[in-house]
Amino acid sequence: MSAGEFEGLAAVVTGGGSGIGLAVARTLADRGAKVAALDLDPGGVPAGMLGLRCDVTDEDSVRAAVRESVEHHGGLDVLVNNAGIGAQGTVETNSYDEWRRVFDVNVLGIVRTSRAALPHLRRSAAASIVNTCSIAATAGLPDRAAYSASKGAVLSLTQAMAADHLAEGVRVNCVNPGTADTPWVRRLLSAADDPDAELAALNARQPSGRLVSADEVAAAIAYLAGPAAGATTGTTLAVDGGMQGLRLRK
Repeated sequence: MSAGEFEGLAAVVTGGGSGIGLAVARTLADRGAKVAALDLDPGGVPAGMLGLRCDVTDEDSVRAAVRESVEHHGGLDVLVNNAGIGAQGTVETNSYDEWRRVFDVNVLGIVRTSRAALPHLRRSAAASIVNTCSIAATAGLPDRAAYSASKGAVLSLTQAMAADHLAEGVRVNCVNPGTADTPWVRRLLSAADDPDAELAALNARQPSGRLVSADEVAAAIAYLAGPAAGATTGTTLAVDGGMQGLRLRK
């Protein structure tokens, strides 16, 4: 990949203050993009990058942040819909309020941000949207009912958006990370009865034998967002250590 492949392009990354989103923001900036990292707490956004407070469940907040990014950078070429929350539980144990919250952030958050961004993306000659989905959209994981359902919606939404906006010159794709080494996963591990055993189980669940790194997910997102993927739309790229498709013998 060229260090300057995003030179002259402007990007918005939601959930850009930590974890995968921060890794994406850094990767795009390192490759020449002008990046606005949107987050509930943009305090972790590095100097030299535009950090904007944004709540993806609030349409006014989303529109204001996208507008400020466009005014600051002079346009918008790339949107990375990465903001999301997790949830543990079965179809019985998650409250209806938690179901609503997970869908409000993980699905409607993409809808709100994409609606705000599309009028600007249509004016770009290199427009693309990348949604952060999950292995939970394609594999049944225990104790993740609400989260899995929301990510299944993200996968279908990505394909529908790709069909809707192809003629407008806007490509739409998504990445499906496996279990990634992020602050959220680390918090889950710290709350486990035996964090070391839980980490070993998560590592073993992926055929590669380890968690996915945020930088590996960011590299996949950058590929889909960039000009090298100009013929790619409506595609799901798994970054999961082989979890989606491999069935290895022990």
